Parts: sequence; C-alpha cells; structure tokens
Amino acid sequence: MSRRCEITGKGPLVGHKVSHSNIKTKKRSLPNLQTKRIWDATAGKFVRVRLSTSALRTLDRQDAV
Repeated sequence: MSRRCEITGKGPLVGHKVSHSNIKTKKRSLPNLQTKRIWDATAGKFVRVRLSTSALRTLDRQDAV
C-alpha cells in the first residue's frame, strides 16, 4: 500500500534537515493519511479509502452515517 492519497494524489516530500553546522541529511515528510469508510451512493455500499486529512475535509457530507 503506497503512502499516497487516493483523491488528491498527495505523497511523501523529500527535503534536507539542516543542522546548526550546515550539515544536510535527507528527510521525508509523509502526508497525514487516514483510512476511512466512505458511503458510495452509486454502488450502495461503504468503500474503504486512504485519504489525506485535507481531502477528507473537502468531501461532500450530505448524509453523514
């Protein structure tokens, strides 16, 4: 299972951690992914998706179950 949001496509970012003496070491910033059950009205059942929290806020929540 990849660390990627299924809706927005957000994935890990790569950068440098810079110390006081200016030594650069690689670091990864992982997205805040959550596994949620979302109601799919077309299929008529719950679907398990892995979403970033920013994508979770943008979902249409008309009938919250």
